[in-house]
Amino acid sequence: MTTNKTKTGKSLRPATQLVHGGTVRSPYGETSEAMYLTQGFVYGTAEAAEARFNGEDPGFVYSRYANPTTAMFEDRIRMLEGAEAARATASGMAAVNLALMASVKAGDHVVAAKALFGSCRYIVEVLLPRFGVESTLVGGTDIDQWKAAVKPNTRALFLESPTNPTLEVIDIAAVAKIAHSVGARLIVDNVFATPLYQSPLSLGADVVVYSATKHIDGQGRCLGGVILSDEKWINDEVMPFVKHTGPHMSPFNAWVLLKGMETLALRVERQTSSASRIADFLAGQAKVSRLIYPGRDDHPQAEVAKRQMRAGSTMLAVEIDGGKEAAFRFTNALEVIKLSNNLGDAKSLITHPATTTHQSVAAEARAELGISDGMLRLSVGLEDPLDLLEDIEAALAAI
Repeated sequence: MTTNKTKTGKSLRPATQLVHGGTVRSPYGETSEAMYLTQGFVYGTAEAAEARFNGEDPGFVYSRYANPTTAMFEDRIRMLEGAEAARATASGMAAVNLALMASVKAGDHVVAAKALFGSCRYIVEVLLPRFGVESTLVGGTDIDQWKAAVKPNTRALFLESPTNPTLEVIDIAAVAKIAHSVGARLIVDNVFATPLYQSPLSLGADVVVYSATKHIDGQGRCLGGVILSDEKWINDEVMPFVKHTGPHMSPFNAWVLLKGMETLALRVERQTSSASRIADFLAGQAKVSRLIYPGRDDHPQAEVAKRQMRAGSTMLAVEIDGGKEAAFRFTNALEVIKLSNNLGDAKSLITHPATTTHQSVAAEARAELGISDGMLRLSVGLEDPLDLLEDIEAALAAI
């Protein structure tokens, strides 16, 4: 395991870790990380193979378990997050599923915030109950609801912060205390904040998950996810799941994500700066009925955001007057900003959650969450912010 310090013991800052962290070079001394596109590994003797499989020799045995390239990605994100261990998965949803499944068994109970990505709600509301795991959904920003929902058999609490797509900011430290009061683990999806702007483990969370598809790749190239926690839980609970069910990340995707991490700090800083400018512009527009951005003082949880986040986000939500028809007209008039269900990309992307990412959520539940037919989610990219502002202004005029 590599560390985040130099040979002389100097600690490395996040932007430097993103370039150098976790790198292990082959005897050839390559500059860029090597891509080990191999399924399995060769052993010199039968005794060596036995030692590898029984754990006496910590080397690699099969890429479904672990791979040198994937291990470099895991080590780099582990260092950045301040976690003891990490396991990479084929997608962000694989990471969420793995984190929850590794935390519970039949007869257990899970509490989750209502404001979740549609597929996350499916796991909590539909999939877990099929395996005998009871679930309860609560208003994430209402700490009293978390307190009231936990039971003696509660084993996991799960939340996103900021949430998708309404950008609610949940008090992670407060929810962590509630989880630990009943011996449960708090799992936090940290995608919207990125590891640069929020550190859930330092706030008391036990597990952090990411869709590396988003900001970590950040260029729309591949899928990936990662789960981070303490070494014992990863080894005892997560690794058996990885070995026997096969959600591990491919070496090629791990290599692409390693390259993405090298520019993560630069990209997120630029995207956040542009998102803040766009949020300020939209907040003053007559055709906008609601603007949600964690970096603004008018955010509903502004104080919590200031306390646990180091900056706003690359994401914002905007509600257009006139419902679905006006939101569609606005979206269709955009030229620079592209319509997509992805986020965290170098390209600015806009999404209509009610008809795409959260279409599977019942209309009543969407209304309760504040996901109206006029709401749009904007992921701000790397374009010149003036071009983005002009594109938005022209689209507003087309409503």
